[in-house]
Amino acid sequence: MTLLITGSAGFIGANFVLDWFANHDEPAISLDKLTYAGNLQNLASLEGNPHHTFVHGDIGDTALVNRLLAEYRPRAVINFAAESHVDRSIRGPEDFIQTNIVGTFHLLESVRGYWGTLGAAEKSGFRFLHISTDEVYGSLAPTASAFTEQHPYQPNSPYSASKAASDHLVRAYHHTYGLPVLTTNCSNNYGPFHFPEKLIPLVIRNALAGEMLPIYGDGQQIRDWLYVRDHCSAIRRVLEAGQVGETYNVGGWNEKSNLDVVSRICDTLDQEAPRSDGRSYREQIRFVKDRPGHDRRYAIDATRLERELGWKPAETFESGIAKTVRWYLDNQDWVENVASGAYREWLNKQYT
Repeated sequence: MTLLITGSAGFIGANFVLDWFANHDEPAISLDKLTYAGNLQNLASLEGNPHHTFVHGDIGDTALVNRLLAEYRPRAVINFAAESHVDRSIRGPEDFIQTNIVGTFHLLESVRGYWGTLGAAEKSGFRFLHISTDEVYGSLAPTASAFTEQHPYQPNSPYSASKAASDHLVRAYHHTYGLPVLTTNCSNNYGPFHFPEKLIPLVIRNALAGEMLPIYGDGQQIRDWLYVRDHCSAIRRVLEAGQVGETYNVGGWNEKSNLDVVSRICDTLDQEAPRSDGRSYREQIRFVKDRPGHDRRYAIDATRLERELGWKPAETFESGIAKTVRWYLDNQDWVENVASGAYREWLNKQYT
């Protein structure tokens, strides 16, 4: 019994691999292209673990994926591999098309071919679990009901459009070929190993460095925040008991505005790592020009996942953000290793 986990050195993928081995001894093969957001240091604690094998490669490399499937014969493929930063998709959408759409297509083709070679029992037990985002649903009005699994797709950025396309491909491979798929659409994740271009790790790093804390527009964009380790437990549960062909929304039941999130981080840092001058980190907040097509609100209704599979998040936003801030304070070497010269160049281009 083995899993093949793609995108396993990125933020959510790496957290899932670590979570998996904290709860199971079933072997896992990690496949990651190691683009700018993929970091083998995220998996350093698994070095020497005989149940974990890392492979450097692309989900679009059909020969490699076919070889891994034939050699390790996994009972499930969990696909985290994706380009995921909205700002980057606006500046350069082609990478998102290639990875999220074309890459997913090639992966599905390889998995379909492998699945077809399995015996009846293995074939029945096999799963392809695709990890997606709530951004495929578009933007919600302030008083609108949260996204359910029946909400129509209305993506508004090149990133969300590319993820919507990948979701549709996964669904089509089930309905056309019978491939036993599962899809999860999650809200905004946060927690350890988050690449510091995203809001929460960016704010923590900039605050400690005495730099501005950039907030788009008026800061009233609302997101539902999900602690990444809660997300991992949800994925394990969907893999274990999800109904083939179905989609499950995964949310944290924590709607917060961007300004509220940044303010909470500042208040936590004021307690955990006070400024030398005794003033609040809130004084570093700066409002910057809003990005094009910025969705105003996302909110996930995760009722189905709780009702059918018995899952609900363990962390509140307050407990999760406290753990997240503490992790970044305790892992400054990781942060600085990630923050390369190319990363600083991106920040300067984006926010100045």
